[in-house]
Amino acid sequence: MSRPKKKRRAGSAARAVAPALLAAALRAQSEGVFIADRRMGPKGLKILFVNDSFCAITGRPAADLVGRSHAELHDEPADLRQLRAWLRGARPGESLAGEGFLLRADGTTVSVAWSFDPLCNARGRVTHVVAAYRDQTEKRRLYEALVHAQRLDAVGRLAGGVAHDFHNLLSVINGYCEMLAAHVTANPQALREVAEIHAAGRKAAALTQQLLAFSRRQPFHARVLNLNDLVRENSAILSRLLGEAGRLEFDLAADLANVRTDAAQFQQVLLNLVLNARDALRARGRVVIATENREIRGGLHRRVTDTPPGHYVAFSVTDNGTGMDAETQKHLFEPFFTTKPEGKGTGLGLALVYGVVQQSGGFIAVKSSLFAGSTFEILLPAAKAPRDPAPTAVAPLPVTHGTETVLLADADDVVRKMVAGILTADGYHVFAAKSVGAALREARVQGRTPQLLIADLSGNSGQVVRRLHRAQPELRLLRTGGSNADKPLAWLAPKRQTALFKPYALSELLKSARRLLDAS
Repeated sequence: MSRPKKKRRAGSAARAVAPALLAAALRAQSEGVFIADRRMGPKGLKILFVNDSFCAITGRPAADLVGRSHAELHDEPADLRQLRAWLRGARPGESLAGEGFLLRADGTTVSVAWSFDPLCNARGRVTHVVAAYRDQTEKRRLYEALVHAQRLDAVGRLAGGVAHDFHNLLSVINGYCEMLAAHVTANPQALREVAEIHAAGRKAAALTQQLLAFSRRQPFHARVLNLNDLVRENSAILSRLLGEAGRLEFDLAADLANVRTDAAQFQQVLLNLVLNARDALRARGRVVIATENREIRGGLHRRVTDTPPGHYVAFSVTDNGTGMDAETQKHLFEPFFTTKPEGKGTGLGLALVYGVVQQSGGFIAVKSSLFAGSTFEILLPAAKAPRDPAPTAVAPLPVTHGTETVLLADADDVVRKMVAGILTADGYHVFAAKSVGAALREARVQGRTPQLLIADLSGNSGQVVRRLHRAQPELRLLRTGGSNADKPLAWLAPKRQTALFKPYALSELLKSARRLLDAS
């Protein structure tokens, strides 16, 4: 008889311990959990128990949560009718799930995924409800960032295509301006008018370059450099840009690591960011350019930065100006988006910044709030290699009249006609067509062997050129146009090839052609 009594005592002890163990287990959960009575009031379920994670998500102590109705914590009214219907037929293992926003004690909201599960007694009757909340703010932010990046990529592809077509048109406009100027030297008024047209063409070309920078399709001449040097070299012009609008300050790390980027294009990044900061300044404004070395580690630190672990150089431009609201920040890097008055900005400056940073393998982030100022921060991977020597300008060779045979391939009729005209006028024998193959066939009909090919390579043109080179190893190649115009062909000796990116000056075309043909 004693044994059954012992069992009863053991069973009683187990029942006494179970609630404490359950509470400890719930408190240890990473998800926010509350337990509520199944009976619903006008504002939802009455909370009886909360774990520490739920307190952390809501920013409220347990004493402020126990006794509350759960719907009071939702930013948007919970679907209480759906919850009541679910409770009437709830069975063990049958959850009710959804997503929404919880109100925090400080007035902010947090994005959550939630689920409700029934707790039943021994007879299968629902007595309580267990609710679990998972903070998905970071997941939501990463998703929005992905959508934003995809939108920018789509816009970039469109911008790159438009810019390519513009370059063809601008090559024609600027080229004929050069030709026309030579014929009106005796007429000062006409010469001034041609100069105005040419200036407008060059300005339009600069705008299309910004579009290509955003779409990451412009030539990118990366070299190892130090951003501190770049800032110091441009400090005078930056101060002039800022003028009387505010004070320019520098906070440059003494031992800054090197980075690999295009010096000329990052200079444009620097100028654009300072100009933006200047336009945002109020009275007694201040702009700070700062650099530092930064190590991004894994784990939680990586989640905050969205940047792969590694060593980086941080470059930032901070102002204490008007700042920006959240909606403006969403569209900052989109081409043609601007908050400036009509005629005061193209909306391409930050698009260029975005493209250059992407091509440099870096990341850019913006922190801003209204009337408190903004910070644009760029992270570029640190380069272990020493700095490359600064490129020196090569004095252009004088233009001389040629006699060689030239193949000219360009799909754009107007560009092809213009270039063929200037080459013919300079003495060359030119065979021009839309494709390399067609131009070659015309030359062979005339019994001429080409010494130079000028081509905007696309489609299968590269294969045709390679076959042509095998037959004529001495052939020189001048590539024009496209996003890959600056990428040398591995199978062709460097001295036998060069490239110009549209819109190019006709004088540069003639000089480049002459240098190629004169190279031994």
